Amino acid sequence: MIEARHLSRRYGDFLAVDGVSFAIGHGEIVGLLGHNGAGKTTIMKMLTGYLEPSEGSVAVDGTIVEDDRQAVQAKLGYLPENLPLYPELSVADYLAWVAELRGIDPAQAVRRAIEATELGGKALDPIATLSRGYKQRLGVAQAILHEPRFLILDEPTNGLDPGQTQHMRTLIRRLSEHATVILSTHIMQEVNALCDRVLILHGGVLAVDERLEDLRASNRLQLRTAVDADPATVLGSVAGVAGVSRAGAGVWDVELSGRPDDAAAGVAAAMVGAGLPVYELASGQRDLEAVFREVSEMDLAARRGAGEAAHAA
Repeated sequence: MIEARHLSRRYGDFLAVDGVSFAIGHGEIVGLLGHNGAGKTTIMKMLTGYLEPSEGSVAVDGTIVEDDRQAVQAKLGYLPENLPLYPELSVADYLAWVAELRGIDPAQAVRRAIEATELGGKALDPIATLSRGYKQRLGVAQAILHEPRFLILDEPTNGLDPGQTQHMRTLIRRLSEHATVILSTHIMQEVNALCDRVLILHGGVLAVDERLEDLRASNRLQLRTAVDADPATVLGSVAGVAGVSRAGAGVWDVELSGRPDDAAAGVAAAMVGAGLPVYELASGQRDLEAVFREVSEMDLAARRGAGEAAHAA
């Protein structure tokens, strides 16, 4: 497990990350989503031990990073946003050099990483000749040389064309079979395509921490009744169950304090008891874009409160 505990990071007077806490268990694919400048890269550097937090701590499988950085980093594979490469080296020579730095057998590690990232056809090519997509694959290859338990990828599809993006997504899914994956992105489609869970950052504050399937479920019911039903009658019939607001002719949005599936039976029973037909009663849905927009419109206090509530849950 990777656990961030009240992480903050300041650059002079600028607070880049503000009291962020979360825990990520084994086997998850988690997306760190936010606008450019939201604090994603800063958090990833703190998770991997390449940047010390101003406050708070990071623990990997119970070990605080600052207490044993080398042991922690042995469990982590890291693709930084701008990976320093040596253009004159071949793909194989570069990976062999990284393997030696890590103190592992280059022969087996390089072969395994090249196979996993499908770089065999480029193994002897100079890095300078690689496309952006192949350079990103090489970045992933160096991150998995030592078979890490946690794979941390900073903007892994940034700058890739659609075909390269699809290949990277396939690669990440395959790698997630053996490692926990944490990826940062400002692209919502990446989270939708790859992740089980999303952490949404805004202004350095963690505003949302939810599984995607839970996040998409709205706390609304859509109720379709008779077109000519009297609004006062409809409102009165469900007033004891939930508050109601008119959404259109014969369609009502029922605002709930709990989960729609818990209240649906009560709403239906109230309508039938009032002699009103129920033609349709379904849970509303909201997409990641709508949630991201809601977060962007929150003020700082609301974002911080939402993030603290999510972590407590």
